Amino acid sequence: MINKMQLAIIKKDINNITANRDVFYVLIIVPLIMTVALPVIFILVILLSPADSADMMKMLKLLESAKIDPAPENTADTLISLYINYMMPLFFLLIPIMVSTVMAASSFVGEKDKKTLETLLYCPLTLKEIFNAKIFASFLLGMAVSVFSFIIMLVVTETLLLILNGAVILPDINWLIMMLLVSPAAALISISLIVRNSAKAKTSEEAQQSCLMLILPVLLLIMGQFTGIMMMGIHIFLILGAAMAVIAVFILKSLFRKFSYETLLR
Repeated sequence: MINKMQLAIIKKDINNITANRDVFYVLIIVPLIMTVALPVIFILVILLSPADSADMMKMLKLLESAKIDPAPENTADTLISLYINYMMPLFFLLIPIMVSTVMAASSFVGEKDKKTLETLLYCPLTLKEIFNAKIFASFLLGMAVSVFSFIIMLVVTETLLLILNGAVILPDINWLIMMLLVSPAAALISISLIVRNSAKAKTSEEAQQSCLMLILPVLLLIMGQFTGIMMMGIHIFLILGAAMAVIAVFILKSLFRKFSYETLLR
């Protein structure tokens, strides 16, 4: 449970990020580019391209590599459904990692820079409660941006499909698994690693280094989806989500073992 003092730390950390307009706008604009601009471009290319165009032929090869056999009259709908339900969810694996990283990286480093770390440690909270508050603040912001991006993406893409195609293509169960399991687990893993590094680091850049270990595999997964090398379906999403949830729990439980007040104040 989050107590009132932890809630105060959470509000302070979120306010610090939202007050920095340059950082906050980047955290909003970049996810919207990935989840709104890219789908709109893809849908327009598919619906407005001739059936025998080079772009359409490339997409058909992607269907073949994914072992999907569309009906001749529904090729465009199948391609759009493939993009929305197989490729787009992976962006929501990247977004919470990216957003949470920015905030988590400055969690303790920011306190050191502002000379407020000693004051924070003197508050009537245990070190574990302070860590939990820092982690929850970053998690809350990362998931809020993810949910916001998902809603905007859904409204924009479905409206565009209704106008240009006369019908909508609704998200399938892959999205449910991604938003409720995979994405939160990925956010917790990245936040835990970075908050731990932030406690020892002297700069935000130093604290962010561990995030590269998570971003690179996600980028490889996205490339695999787009090239058809490895298409992730329901079972793979479930396995990935379960594995990441176990890793997240393990990291959270082991997070505080090597830390003390003296470690943070070095």
